[in-house]
Amino acid sequence: MLTYPSLYEGFGFPVLEGFAVGLPVLTSDVSSLPEVTGDAAVAVDPRDEQAIAAGITQLFDDPDLRAMLSAAGLTRATRFTWEATARSTAEAMRAAHEVAHG
Repeated sequence: MLTYPSLYEGFGFPVLEGFAVGLPVLTSDVSSLPEVTGDAAVAVDPRDEQAIAAGITQLFDDPDLRAMLSAAGLTRATRFTWEATARSTAEAMRAAHEVAHG
């Protein structure tokens, strides 16, 4: 499993890397991470040590949850490709150009 209770993430590459190799993930319910993870991870308050411990225990004790999150993470990772990133970036740049140059 990957445990990544980050306080602030600009995007969440470590979580996607975990998803891409089939790891069940526990991560934060703050910053950009909920947008990246969707329902494919156990999400906890990164400031709550008891919530982190409970989430880790849940993952250790529940093989069905681990299997479900592993499959969900693999599927979720396919939504984040470099090709899609390049397209989105190009679209944003075109839109900014249109605003700036009418």
